[in-house]
Amino acid sequence: MNFVQPSIDPVIFSLFFIDIRWYSLAYIFGLVFGLVVIRYLNKVKGNLVTNAQLDSFFIWIFLGIILGGRIGYVIFYQIDLFIKNPIYVFEIWNGGMSFHGGLLGVITATYLFSRLNKIKFFYLADLVAVVAPIGLFLGRIANFINSELIGKPTEFFISVIYPTIDNLKRHPSQLYEAFFEGVILFLILLIHFYRTKHLKNFGSISGLFLIFYSLFRFLIEYLREPDTHIGLYLNFISMGQILCIPFFIFGILIIWNVRNKKNK
Repeated sequence: MNFVQPSIDPVIFSLFFIDIRWYSLAYIFGLVFGLVVIRYLNKVKGNLVTNAQLDSFFIWIFLGIILGGRIGYVIFYQIDLFIKNPIYVFEIWNGGMSFHGGLLGVITATYLFSRLNKIKFFYLADLVAVVAPIGLFLGRIANFINSELIGKPTEFFISVIYPTIDNLKRHPSQLYEAFFEGVILFLILLIHFYRTKHLKNFGSISGLFLIFYSLFRFLIEYLREPDTHIGLYLNFISMGQILCIPFFIFGILIIWNVRNKKNK
């Protein structure tokens, strides 16, 4: 089955000098849907935090994603431009967001918010972990619409031609990631949430998120074209895959710690 990627303008509409893009809309809807689901999950858990606290937390998460994602992208993928021009980190109109940077921003925001409000860190982290695949799914769909992060050429029976790039049949790597990092990961975490909803030993959902996201991303990255300005390290591994490794290890350590506490 060979498909041709539909020609969709990355800009939905322009309002004065501001362009409203599909990618921006993915962030907005991901955050809004995430807040709605987090409120529901918090209710299932017995309302351990108030809706007012969750509304405030929403702002912290937003800032964590934007600041972490942008700073992470510049440091991980364009450090040379930052060294030449440190102001480049603020030039968000030039594009460039890193998921791993955004993840670090969210972890930092969650930690600070939990400390200031005397809420268990891993309780909030678990709630965020469950809904994170929603944003991942929408973000990868936006990548597909924008014809970015395209897959490698293939003769696989499922392939997509990106007319704005070339006429080669390619892996729809964005859709692979949307399915595995979005749909499948969400189902895994949601099922685990309900299986452990009566437990007060938090952290296992956060650990599972880090493990499975890193695993899915690492494997699918082999089907994706490497970043042209970076390429592959040792002709084998991409920056995205390298960043997955420590998060995978941290996920295992979190699961080990949770099980160790449970056994005690």
